[in-house]
Amino acid sequence: MKSDAPLTDEQQREIKKLIHSAAQNNRILCSGALAIAKSLGIPSREVGRIANELDIKISKCQLGCF
Repeated sequence: MKSDAPLTDEQQREIKKLIHSAAQNNRILCSGALAIAKSLGIPSREVGRIANELDIKISKCQLGCF
């Protein structure tokens, strides 16, 4: 994973796009959120933070992270 440096605006836009693509009924599966984080090489907490900003809930959490 990359460092804990702040995400760029471009990275945040990409995460938002991917979350919206994976979400159904304002929910995204934990496995989907983790896959987004892994594909972008970012901490999963950043995906969770942005999902919260978008008012999209993460469901069926596998690790208790969200």
